[in-house]
Amino acid sequence: MLFNSWAFAVFFSVVLLLYLPRNKHWQNFILLAGSYFFYGWWDWRFLGLLILSTVVDFTVARQMPHSDGKPRRRLLMVSLITNLGILGFFKYFGFFVDSATALLETLGFGVSTPTLSIVLPVGISFYTFQTMAYTIDVYRGRVEPTSNLLQFAVYVSFFPQLVAGPIERAQRLLPQFDKARRATREQFSSGAVLILIGLVRKIAVADVAAPVVDEVFSDLGAAGGMAIAGATLLFALQIYADFAGYSDIARGTARMMGIDLMINFEHPYFARNIALFWRQWHISLSTWLRDYLYIPLGGNRNGLANTYRNLMLTMLLGGLWHGAAWTFVVWGGIHGLALSGHRWMSSLRGKSTTEPSGSVVEGIGAWSLTMVVVMLAWIFFRAPGLGESLNAISSMLTLEGGFDRGALSSFGLFAALTGITLFIDLPQRVKGSHTAIMKWPAAIRGVSYAGMILALVLAPSAPNNSFIYFQF
Repeated sequence: MLFNSWAFAVFFSVVLLLYLPRNKHWQNFILLAGSYFFYGWWDWRFLGLLILSTVVDFTVARQMPHSDGKPRRRLLMVSLITNLGILGFFKYFGFFVDSATALLETLGFGVSTPTLSIVLPVGISFYTFQTMAYTIDVYRGRVEPTSNLLQFAVYVSFFPQLVAGPIERAQRLLPQFDKARRATREQFSSGAVLILIGLVRKIAVADVAAPVVDEVFSDLGAAGGMAIAGATLLFALQIYADFAGYSDIARGTARMMGIDLMINFEHPYFARNIALFWRQWHISLSTWLRDYLYIPLGGNRNGLANTYRNLMLTMLLGGLWHGAAWTFVVWGGIHGLALSGHRWMSSLRGKSTTEPSGSVVEGIGAWSLTMVVVMLAWIFFRAPGLGESLNAISSMLTLEGGFDRGALSSFGLFAALTGITLFIDLPQRVKGSHTAIMKWPAAIRGVSYAGMILALVLAPSAPNNSFIYFQF
């Protein structure tokens, strides 16, 4: 069930009507039943995996306060093996088998490998990371385990953020299910505004860019360098609008039920260095990788060499989290190298890694370099294979094909969609609020709402309007 569908509008209206006037137990029951229905809409068979992860982590966490030393570590291992086992089998089994087969054949060994048609359960990367974070935090003594299975099940399966995040921490979200919720007028209206903004990002920006991006990246060999450059810029807008739009809608629907979800995007394309970019892009994942991978590896302790190693390992695994393909690993590697280079430069200059550049000229240069790295990496993220990615970059560098009609059309579309994005992002950034539009004068606000609704009505229908991160 897609946020940008009439089916979801009906579903959410029913849930909201049943949810609002009741006590916390009834509200949690409605949320759990609604979340399982929402998830089962794609494929009810995978509800078993969601329930298994929920029951295992609830049980493990409940036993941890009564255990110490090795028994406590064994309990943690039960959680990690269960969640990583589910994730590894469904998401990475084919990838590792195919990679091992290719390596053996390169070495001259003919092998016969098992062939399985494995369907990737939607949202599996998100809810497994969320439940693992809970058991790790209980193990570390940072969170008290809940004794209420219903509340924990809602925390794991809460439908607005179940299939594409944000990846919430237990200490932030779980307590919100321990009380009755009644959305205030401000929460309800701001939630509706976030939903409208999210729909505009998705339907009027991401879905409009998608056909051009798909056409170019489906046959990179036939596309000229400038057409590839235009499609790359459009993809950068598409993936941002698609994912940030999902996050806006998730936050909006939750807020209309009196629940606060974390901000997952803070205008990352304004970032003036790569460290700031990762503090503003997919914030719930970047902080998860920092807290549960980078810091346990050693973080920035024990010298720069170890810091670079830890950054590279973290970003390589972060790339692999996105998908079972070497293109995602390279994408993560590019960001790992960029973060390492930025940290090295910061150490030479004696600056914080997230401190923006000083002068205007220096700031523009730093922003430009950051965006070049980000756009280069997006090619690997979007292209079907490593060979195609390298050929695409080569075509761009040699300006192969020049400015043909398709390239000019792509750049024109990019300019128009950038305008829509800046209409949303600039006021948010200046005012420091994602609902800044609500503070505008009534007349301007009304015209803006009408324009956004008109953009949704006039936007061409997309043949495949699912969200990009559903595949991860």
